[in-house]
This record gives sequence, structure tokens and C-alpha cells, in this order.
Amino acid sequence: MTHPHPTRLPLLLLLTLTALAGCDPKPQPPPEQNYSEVQFDVTVPLETPVDATLLLMGEDPAFKGPAGEGLELTFQGGTTFSVKARMPKNQELTYRIRMTAPDAHVALDAAGAEVPAQTLTAHENEENASFSVERWGPEGGTTQPQTAFVVAVPETTPPGDSIWLSGNHEKLGNWNGAGVKLYKAVNSSYATVLSFDPNTSLEFKATRGSWETVEQTAGGVDVPNHTHKTGSGFSLVTITVEGWRVYVPPVPVLTGNIKYLRDVTPTNELLKKRDVIIWLPPDYDTNTTRRYPVLYMHDGQNLMDATTAYAGEWGVDETAQKLVETNKVEPLIIVGIYNTSDRGPEYTQVPDETQPEVDGKNGGRADLYGQFIFEELKPRIDSEYRTKPEAEFTGMAGSSLGGLVTMYLGTKHSDKFTRAGVISPSVFWGQNDILTKVDALTAKPPLRIWLDIGTEEGGSGQETVETTRLLHDELVGEGWVLDNDLKYTEVAGGGHNEASWAARFGDILKYLYPPVSP
Repeated sequence: MTHPHPTRLPLLLLLTLTALAGCDPKPQPPPEQNYSEVQFDVTVPLETPVDATLLLMGEDPAFKGPAGEGLELTFQGGTTFSVKARMPKNQELTYRIRMTAPDAHVALDAAGAEVPAQTLTAHENEENASFSVERWGPEGGTTQPQTAFVVAVPETTPPGDSIWLSGNHEKLGNWNGAGVKLYKAVNSSYATVLSFDPNTSLEFKATRGSWETVEQTAGGVDVPNHTHKTGSGFSLVTITVEGWRVYVPPVPVLTGNIKYLRDVTPTNELLKKRDVIIWLPPDYDTNTTRRYPVLYMHDGQNLMDATTAYAGEWGVDETAQKLVETNKVEPLIIVGIYNTSDRGPEYTQVPDETQPEVDGKNGGRADLYGQFIFEELKPRIDSEYRTKPEAEFTGMAGSSLGGLVTMYLGTKHSDKFTRAGVISPSVFWGQNDILTKVDALTAKPPLRIWLDIGTEEGGSGQETVETTRLLHDELVGEGWVLDNDLKYTEVAGGGHNEASWAARFGDILKYLYPPVSP
């Protein structure tokens, strides 16, 4: 008996169903994201405070942030602040960056104009938006001249230390060691932003609050003054400190018989009170019948005492003691008149508004200062000490502006003193006004003058060989005789500093007070 065979169609159908049962379904594409994770990286200028609060602000809700004020950026180190936020795709978004603390500022361009809003259109799921801020300033921009100072300090600087700039301008403290305190800025540096008049010549150094901790080279040598001439716009000044001077408190070494007058107060209210230091000759207490000539000197705190000196003392006491004891100088009394914060006005005969760093606009108090010396201080010295009060035995000396005021007072008061130490004088003051004063003399006063200048002074100030030669020429033209009643010296390598003046003080003293027979 035969059996019927199955047809091919049911068999093929069965095989197909079996194969399909073992296959995965075809994958479906994920739904399209309607947002993008955008990384915003902002490079900020070096003067940006490290603790600045920076926000990205825009109209789109994506820029509102959790508090509704904006997206706050996080400091990443160096000069970068960043934030990552979810932004809608395929929409042109407009936003600005603002600093809300420690001051309210917006981004400005180099010319001081407010930077237009940034735009962003995100297309991919992960995107990056990077931009840089040139400078910060008030909303609407600014045309005010500004100078940003950025100071990089060595890693050995203690984290809690304060860093200062000190310099030759009132905003820099007029060289008081702690002129303007810097704030901590990005890139592990310290900074400040100041406004000066255009074309102001600045000199400055970084300190840790005093001249005992001023910046040095890595080899432990004090660095020269930094210089900068301001412009009419924005300028950036950067300096790198290699090391700091290790503070060793100065030891007060006073040689000889030293006396003080404390808190001497001039009667004229425009002049401030000050101390006076007095050096007496070695035999003053034993030779009680002898009377002595007197030398009055300006910047008295710099003369004998290292603890009060601005940048080292002159060693006047040691030098005078040695020269008197070896009979190279006539025994004399030296009176050092301390300066005050009004040094510029008191030591100048006319105003000079081009010198704001020493309050030049209030210059011209030299006559009042001279009146204080001749009518108040000198009578007191003459009454309390055994002096030779006559003009022929009285002298005056000073350096820089102190040299200028000595020269000026000498042209007017040869009835009070006849020996003048004009050391590194500030001839430039008032457009070389002292040259005009000397040229206007109607008769040569009986004044014995020491005049000098260092050949390296022009690098740190406006006292130069050229202008001092002009003063020399004017004096010769008025009748002073070189190497007779005028000694002129150009000191090779001499700088505008206490060390240079100390090195030649002995020669000055020997010229103005040569030894005399007992």
C-alpha cells in the first residue's frame, strides 16, 4: 500500500516561519535630542581677581542658572573659568559675560568699549564655546587711562603674605614701602588697576610691606626700579619677582655724641612737625670753652641712623668722627633735619605739576622751610649748644631735592650761611627754574659751593650730568671760581642713592670744613 507525499509548499512555509522565529527585530533609531551639553571656556585677563564671580547672562532660560541670575563660571586655574550647561539646539542664543564680585564689571575691548554680546547656535550633542576677555570695566565702557600691574611672586612666598607696590607717585605711596596693596589674581599672581594722568613717569618695586622685604634677584641682589610711562588708554605692566630680601632688623649704630630734638613744630601751619638729630664733635663735653661751626643737613633720618633711614644711611656720624679725630676736618656740629610727607613741597621753590609723585602741584614752600630753619631752628641750636652762629661758620647740605633747596636758599640767604653742599641736585624742577634763579643774581653771594652729580643717576631719576653741568656753567658765569669757591665733581658710576652719597660725604666735609689751627 502506498502513502501520499506531502507537498513542497507547506514544507517551505514551515522552514520560513522557523527561521523568522530565531531573528531579532530590526533596530529603530533613537529619538533626536533637542538640547546640547555646551562647555563654555573663558580666558580672562591677568588682572582678574582669583575670587571673581563671573556669570554668563542671556534672555534664554538656559542662561538663568539655578538662582535665576546667570550661569556661574568656575575658576579652573591659570587664566580659565568654565561652566557646562544644557543649551537648546538649532537656536541662535545671545549672551554676555559679567563680573558681579568683587566689583561689577563687563568685558571691554582694548580701546575701552563694551564688547557686544556673544552668539551661539548648538548643533551637536557635545559642543565647546571658547572666548577671551581683554579687560574689565564699567558698563558702557570707559575712556579713562588705566594701568594694570600684575606681579608674579616666587613659590617661596608665604600664602598669607600681603604684596605691595611702592613707588614715586602718591598712589604708590611716594616710596613708603607699602604704597598700594595688591589683590590675589589669576595665574598665581597679584594685581591692581590704577588710573594716572597720561605721560606720567612711574618708578616702582614690589615689596611684602616694607623695604626690608623688597624684591631681589634669585641671587639675592636688589633689583633696579621698574619704570613705566603711562599712556592715554589701557596698559598692562607685568613683573616677575625672583626672590625676597630676608628681613634682618637694622642695628642702630650711632657713633659719637648724639642728641635729639623731638617733635619740633614750625609755627607756620603749612609745615609739619619733625625730629632733629644732632651730632656733636668728640671734644664737645671736655673742651667746654670751644665754640663750633654748624652744618645743617636735609633728610635727617637718612644721615646717621639705619633704623630710620629710607634705604640705608649716609654714615655721617662715623665719617665725621673719623675725620675730626684725624684732624682732616674742623670740629663741627651737624644738625640733621628730618623730612616729612611734604618733602616735595618743602624742598622746592616753585610748583611743578609735572611731578605728581612728589606732590609737585603744591611745590614752592622752600621759603617757608628756610624761614623755619633760620628763624626758629637755628636760634634754638645756637642757644642750646656752643655754636659759632655767624654766617661764615654755618653751612647747609642735601641731596636730590635737598640739593636743590640748598642751592636755592644759598642764593637768597648768604647772610645766614656761606657753605653749601649741593649734592645730586634736582636741577630739572620747574623747567630748570634754579638756573633762572642763579642767572638773575645781581651780585655773587659769598658762598662756597660743593656741586656734584653721579654719572649713573639718569637711569633712576631726572637728575643728570647734563643739567648739573648747566648749573655749573651758570655759577661760573656769575663769578664763582672753579677749585676756589666752587668744587665741581662728576662721580664716575655714582647713582642716585644713599650709598653713593655716603661714599663721597667725607670729601664734601673736607671741602666745606677744612681743618683750622686750634
